[in-house]
Amino acid sequence: MKFALIAHDGKKADMVAFVMKNLEFFKTIDVVATGTTGKHIEHAGLDVDCLKSGPYGGDAQIASMIAEEKITAVIFFIDPLDVRPHEVDVNMLLRICNVYNIPLATNYATATCLIKNCQ
Repeated sequence: MKFALIAHDGKKADMVAFVMKNLEFFKTIDVVATGTTGKHIEHAGLDVDCLKSGPYGGDAQIASMIAEEKITAVIFFIDPLDVRPHEVDVNMLLRICNVYNIPLATNYATATCLIKNCQ
């Protein structure tokens, strides 16, 4: 299994907390993340394949990996109260998850359900 982890700036702390709470699960799978999110997760003690930061193409890199059938699931903690200059990339990634029928969790509660179903 390979999970992609992404978090908007206002949700990075939530992502780190989520990973730390589920560290034993994440240690059993491969993890890829957008650049800044990946660096935060690495500091929490998990090996991560860090891609580019989201606004610099990281979202597109993950979408490409989905199209190549290299990603099992995506956890993308979206900050619904933040305006993002790369909204087009975010929407593209969400659309690609739906096109390829990839499980997608966009908040802590849904990500918890996803993890429970994958254990």
